[in-house]
Amino acid sequence: MSKDSNPKEALISAAYADVNKFANNREFDKAVKAVNRILGVAPDDATALHCKVVCLVQLSKFEEAHKFIEKNRLSSSLIFEKAYCEYRLNKQLQALKTIDDAGVQPLPANLKELRTQILYRLERYEECLDSYKDIIKNTSDEYEDERRTNLSAVAANLALDKNKDVPEVPEETYEHYFNSACIQSNRQKYVEAERKLRTSEKLCREYLEEEGASEEEIVEELDVIRVQLAYCLQLQGKVKEASIIYADCLRHKPNDVALVAVASNNSVVINKDQNVFDSKKKIRAALAEACDAKLTSRQKQIIAVNNCLLALYTNASDQVQQLTQKLAQTYPQVEFESLLIRCSQLAKDKKHKEAIGLLQKFASSRQSFEFVSKFAIIQLQLQQGNRKDAIETLLSLGEAKYKPGIVSALVSLYQGTNNTPAASALLKSAVEWYKKNNVSSGDLSDMWRQAAEFHLRGGAAETAAGSLEELLKLKPNDMKVLAQLVIAYAKFNPKRALEISRKLPKLETLTTASEIDALEAANWVMSTKAAKKSAGKIEPSPSTPAEKKRNNNRKRKGKLPKNYNAEVGPDPERWLPKYERTGFRKKRGGARGKDVIKGSQGMATGAADQYDMSNRVNLSKQSPATPVYREEAAPGPRQQHRKGGHKKKKGGRF
Repeated sequence: MSKDSNPKEALISAAYADVNKFANNREFDKAVKAVNRILGVAPDDATALHCKVVCLVQLSKFEEAHKFIEKNRLSSSLIFEKAYCEYRLNKQLQALKTIDDAGVQPLPANLKELRTQILYRLERYEECLDSYKDIIKNTSDEYEDERRTNLSAVAANLALDKNKDVPEVPEETYEHYFNSACIQSNRQKYVEAERKLRTSEKLCREYLEEEGASEEEIVEELDVIRVQLAYCLQLQGKVKEASIIYADCLRHKPNDVALVAVASNNSVVINKDQNVFDSKKKIRAALAEACDAKLTSRQKQIIAVNNCLLALYTNASDQVQQLTQKLAQTYPQVEFESLLIRCSQLAKDKKHKEAIGLLQKFASSRQSFEFVSKFAIIQLQLQQGNRKDAIETLLSLGEAKYKPGIVSALVSLYQGTNNTPAASALLKSAVEWYKKNNVSSGDLSDMWRQAAEFHLRGGAAETAAGSLEELLKLKPNDMKVLAQLVIAYAKFNPKRALEISRKLPKLETLTTASEIDALEAANWVMSTKAAKKSAGKIEPSPSTPAEKKRNNNRKRKGKLPKNYNAEVGPDPERWLPKYERTGFRKKRGGARGKDVIKGSQGMATGAADQYDMSNRVNLSKQSPATPVYREEAAPGPRQQHRKGGHKKKKGGRF
């Protein structure tokens, strides 16, 4: 028995030595072969089984490692390895269940850290934050900086919710600056985020150059920072700069699929309805299956919405219907947005009734979306030119119809349908409603002013006075409102008008003598020459008497005509053009005009007199036999010739 066991033990011992040697050299494929030699002799060797699982994980063969654990019933002993394989296979809920069902309390450091990372992938950021705080507090090793960086990444994701408090993030490394910039951008502080990203970019290059990294490695790391920088620039309106950065990053062909997806999606947003072929290519890259595990649910949702919008821009009707239905099923929180995209496509296809029907059905089933759905319906009704239905939909909003913007829209629609009495009645009811309910919804001064002016124009002075009284409460020192109120009361209550008019400032206090002089001396009052003269004029100083001032401008006497006679008055028609004067006689056209043949081309000379209308007596303008035609220009740039003869050109030669 001892003779048989010695060679077996020697084989196992030699195989373990090979495993140790290959693992130290990171040659895990050879290490797996060495472990298989052990398992061939001792299939239940726990150490060998564990070694094989570790080697498979190091070779990134997570599916094979997970199956090996399940096959050999190692789930209870290799909890960390099993949960890690599930985590890397993007089975986050299963990995969390593996750890929680293990029943190990308290969790060892490796399981606690893995569980925290799983919580981050599941986007349970509050639990993840608490877990990282606990780990940092109770652990001290060489990975402390990495944990603090991960903590700042959790804080950046929490910053998306403005109601949640975010812990302060240290700013020591370029990763810290990057995560701090993400917090600022999620809080919509894009200028501050841009400043921190530029600092992060500078620190990143300096750090990697000190570490001896190659230029390709530096560029790959910098691209992550620069894409985030482009996002901040894009939201600041600096679209050209952002577009250049996205294009530059995509040209480098980074290995990070999430980075490619974000840059591609944002480029599609910049393109909008332009460069559609490029947008289609980029949206496919953003929707790649490899991106699912790397992107957050929020990022995937935004990309899906943009894919629907791109289909809308390309007018792909069937594709829009399919994509919007899938979007609503996958992301119920954007169901209304998907419906709007679908209805927009139906409106493009001239199917307004179908679009309105879908919106009405959605509004009846979702009470929280009833208000916004009705506004979408109104937009479709106006696109149809159906103003009456749009008015009815606005009136169905209940008391919300008295909001200033809705009142303004209704008044405009009433005026568009020539229903001024209805517009006046609406404004009256709005005024009464605000008086009765004493509602203060922001600055209502514009609504009161517009209502007063509308009623004054329509002759409803009493209603106008009520609006102006309300406006005067909001702006008691506005003299213009006070003056309008006096005008309104003067039409139906002169005593009240007189009483209020006493509050107006006196005429003498409105302007002073110096203001009048300044107004008269202003250049815009005078002609151009007078203004230049006034500008060049030098006022005499107190020490220099005005009498001693030398006048170099001599006044020239006007020239008179050679045949001027002072006893004869000037011709009263001297300012008229010659052809409008009484004694003007039009000259005949010289030698050419004597033998001009009247009539059409090719006509005989004898027949000319027949068609020469200049030799005949002019017909009376009142003659019923002569119809009068009114000439009208044809639409567009192409004008028709006049129906009469061509006008003779004055002077010039062909």
